[in-house]
Amino acid sequence: MKAFVLPSYGSPLVLPSYGSPLVLTDVDQPLPRDDEVLVRVRATSVQPYDWHYLRGEPYIARVMGGGGPGLRKPRFGVLGADVAGEVEAVGKDVTGFRPGDEVYAMPKQGGFAEYVCVPESELALKPRNVSFEEAAAVPMAACTALLALRDDGRVQAGDRVLVNGASGGVGTFAVQLAKAFGAHVTGVCGSRNVGLVRSIGADEVVDYTKEDFTRSGRRYDLLLDIAGSRSGSACRRVMTRKAAHVLVGGPAGRWFQPASHVFATVAAGLFVSQRVAVTDVVHCTETRQNLVTLAELIEGGEIHPVIDRTYPFAEIPAAVSYQEAGHASGKVVISI
Repeated sequence: MKAFVLPSYGSPLVLPSYGSPLVLTDVDQPLPRDDEVLVRVRATSVQPYDWHYLRGEPYIARVMGGGGPGLRKPRFGVLGADVAGEVEAVGKDVTGFRPGDEVYAMPKQGGFAEYVCVPESELALKPRNVSFEEAAAVPMAACTALLALRDDGRVQAGDRVLVNGASGGVGTFAVQLAKAFGAHVTGVCGSRNVGLVRSIGADEVVDYTKEDFTRSGRRYDLLLDIAGSRSGSACRRVMTRKAAHVLVGGPAGRWFQPASHVFATVAAGLFVSQRVAVTDVVHCTETRQNLVTLAELIEGGEIHPVIDRTYPFAEIPAAVSYQEAGHASGKVVISI
């Protein structure tokens, strides 16, 4: 089968002196273990998770353990954390799927290939009313938004929720999910995405090029911080006394960011009344159930994926580079 293999760290695009670390090549088709499902990949998507692993950045992550990048070479040979496709074969202990089922999954690696083996616990039936490309836009971004709001943020109907970074992959799902949970939602984004964020349900939209949301004077019960564009102390100016400040990401950097932004905010949170939480979708043990929940919401019309661009399989390096630039509105998808 064909796969984009990552033998070394580097830039997603070909550079004159170095070439690209993403190499399209023939590799052996994987065989499912007893608890795994072999999926024929029809579509995948790109997210910051992929280019952080491609570059091995921030460098501090290489020595932190916990499933981060390898110290000297990539820990994952094939990137791609999202998958949508058809079941090709199942392991002997798999009971919930059979060949021919249309599925979507969050395997965390292996999606940049024609086939991938996925543990049954990270797989669910694809929502019936979306294409493979639309389904591939969902798993990691939507699961992150779901965990951030429902589990870490403990959102309730009537809460005032601010989503900082509302136009990206996680943000577009977060706005819709917060509305589905009955919250009043304010989305923060750039000028060109104001219409998009309003169209997916935001009650109010703040254009960060014209207004600093931390000086608005408004107060929120939950601040979901995806962009990490303001310090924790600045964010607390617009949070109620018992609000939750949930961190998903932060500004990218080669050495310490976004880790230093997250650590500083969490440390400061020990001395204030607001609760600070960090969403960790990678180590979540309820992935299958979360995917089932999201499928129900999609089939019920309460949320839908927002796709910026769709690339062919051969152009995965260009897709990763475009996503890394940080201008995508919603998700960047690969059709295989």
